[in-house]
Amino acid sequence: MLYDRPYMHETRPDGKTTVLGWLMSAIVAGYVVQAVVSRILNGGDLVERLFALSPMGLRSGHVWTLFTYGFLHAQGLPYLLHIVVNLLGLFFLGRALLPVLGERRFLLVYCAAVVLGGVCWAAVNWHAAAELIGASAGVMALLIVFACLYPNQEMTFFLFFVVPVTIKPKYVAYIAVAVDLFGCLAYEVAGNSSPFGYAHSAHLGGMAAGWLYFRFVHSASWRLPSRRGTIELPKWMKNSKKTGTSAPSYKVNIGNRENLRAEVDRILDKINSQGFGALTAEEKRILDEARDLLSRR
Repeated sequence: MLYDRPYMHETRPDGKTTVLGWLMSAIVAGYVVQAVVSRILNGGDLVERLFALSPMGLRSGHVWTLFTYGFLHAQGLPYLLHIVVNLLGLFFLGRALLPVLGERRFLLVYCAAVVLGGVCWAAVNWHAAAELIGASAGVMALLIVFACLYPNQEMTFFLFFVVPVTIKPKYVAYIAVAVDLFGCLAYEVAGNSSPFGYAHSAHLGGMAAGWLYFRFVHSASWRLPSRRGTIELPKWMKNSKKTGTSAPSYKVNIGNRENLRAEVDRILDKINSQGFGALTAEEKRILDEARDLLSRR
């Protein structure tokens, strides 16, 4: 797989913080602000009233909460697992997806998933006196994208942090969709609280965002249509063939290790900014040659 190759481990050779690092820092910062305001400044649930998502808040015009709720988490030691699981999921999935998607698309997927998850949850719970916080919708979107990219790549995680479980990502995605669909229909739609403790509709919205990205955006080249007119050649010119000439082919000179290293650095920078799908066939070939060269060390 792409992220198993040696030259894909360093996504930021210049040492700068990636968008994944900034996202995780923002989530931790939101959690700290909640704790400071509620416990040290005795502000109660002031932060939640301003930035958590609720139907009453939306009816009052707090549309920004469709995004800001994703940076808040339940407070107190019994709820510490809430933010820990989200951060772990964001870290491991983000580390695998960031080199493939690039920073811009990675951030687009995450933010769109948070908003769509909030919209779905608000639609289902519009008449309920409920409140939504947590980054789960964004994490679930990354899970779906990962499962679509690497459906059969076995992954191992520790169930309840103790029992090792090895499973393919596509099965994890199927289970997640089934559990959240059942929970949404059986509990949220019926107006009851879920025994799982999840916001199932928000998870479904996040997963939908991940699937929509992979299906319609990931491999597409989006660009505005050109306004320049096109000139139609006569048929006899289209069918004519020139003999003795052929289209020139250009290849990068990677005859020595220094040239190869410089070219690989340039390609990795392109992956970070535009995603793996933006590479040309020649650039992919160079990466493969770099992998083979490193494996022979």
